[in-house]
Amino acid sequence: MLNFVINRVLQLIPVIIGVTLATFLLAQIIPGDPADVLLGSGASEEARQQLRLALGLDRPIWIQYAQYLGNLLQGNLGQSFTFAQPVSEVIAERLVNTAILSFAAIILATAVGILAGTWVALKPGAVRDQSLSVVVLFFNSMPSFWLGLVLIIIFGLDLQLLPVGGMSDPTGDGGVLDIAAHMVLPTITLAAWSLAVIARMTRASMLDVLNSDFIRTARSRGVGETRIVLRHALPNALPAVITVIGLQMGFLLSGAVLTETVFSWPGLGLAMYQAISTRDIPLIQGGILVLAISFVLINFLVDVLYAYFNPKIDLS
Repeated sequence: MLNFVINRVLQLIPVIIGVTLATFLLAQIIPGDPADVLLGSGASEEARQQLRLALGLDRPIWIQYAQYLGNLLQGNLGQSFTFAQPVSEVIAERLVNTAILSFAAIILATAVGILAGTWVALKPGAVRDQSLSVVVLFFNSMPSFWLGLVLIIIFGLDLQLLPVGGMSDPTGDGGVLDIAAHMVLPTITLAAWSLAVIARMTRASMLDVLNSDFIRTARSRGVGETRIVLRHALPNALPAVITVIGLQMGFLLSGAVLTETVFSWPGLGLAMYQAISTRDIPLIQGGILVLAISFVLINFLVDVLYAYFNPKIDLS
């Protein structure tokens, strides 16, 4: 197992280097001039040129990339134009809020998805199985921002049951209950797509296990159906589901941009949207880099967990 982990860590190195290169190049092709953002459109061309020289934007792109890597190794992500503070501080403040929302969404998606997938797998072809297929198709086809707007209209504007924006009420105490109330709608919005995927994967994996020989043997010996499902079928179906859950966690972190924008949730996604709107290159680069590396690390942890729980995996 130790060799397996070491090999996976070594494989991460070129991936992370590739992520830094892709992040750097992606920020370069965004239209607009950072000098215009910082100085305004009314600044003189001489002032723009001086600022470009100060920022190193006049240098060849490979030199800019080398400088970018050198700053990264020192933990320097640059200065945000939009927030007028170091990018690392902006990301540290906002990433916590994104992580809170993403973890709440994955917990909801995992709990409901596994329960729903297991429930319908017990009677394949029944009405509830067909209903799940419809729900999965609905959630997989529906853009998250559209679902968010629908939830805002129904529960926020019409019924006025839940808050629709921000992380807490400006007139409230900002306590746990206040934050939890503001999390309900964005959590449901963010979890919907992942919930459908997890439910579908759980159903498929459970059906495969329930049709296996050792389950038939257990039933022939008179073992109760509840014990078969909870003690034998579900634990053997979970390794495949764990892989999907891990991948969905990475997608939730990177896909929170639209949800946070719709609900004005003060996370990294909303900050990234604001940075793109103002062509804040340091924040765009830093945000994309953090999200991409988070996705890579989550995939690494998924590989390790899957290898640990599945004895059939070759660890050489």
